[in-house]
Amino acid sequence: MTIADVKEYIHGEVLCGEDHLDREVHMACGSDLMSDVLAFVKDQSVLLTGLCNPQVIRTAEMMDILCLVFVRSKKPTPEMIELAKEGGIVVMTTGHRMFTACGLLYSHGLRGGADYERFY
Repeated sequence: MTIADVKEYIHGEVLCGEDHLDREVHMACGSDLMSDVLAFVKDQSVLLTGLCNPQVIRTAEMMDILCLVFVRSKKPTPEMIELAKEGGIVVMTTGHRMFTACGLLYSHGLRGGADYERFY
């Protein structure tokens, strides 16, 4: 799935990184706890979160997350967007709640990684 697909499926609004929408993503994580993100996320991931602070951008950089989606129409500050631009991270927002946004991506084939395979 590409980031452009993510945008389409969740009705996202891209705030920065429009030139990277063709990147492939292989899994997603929905969390407001950055400690959970650090324990889970693999390369080429999408992070969906309602937490809107610079720590989210820093965590995404550290974990090589390609795309951040802020749910519930949360909007990052201009400083956060600048940090994301510097890190080459696509940032978007969606009006959906996290459960719905994750469900939409899951229904289109985006999975959560190794934890999913462990249970099925």
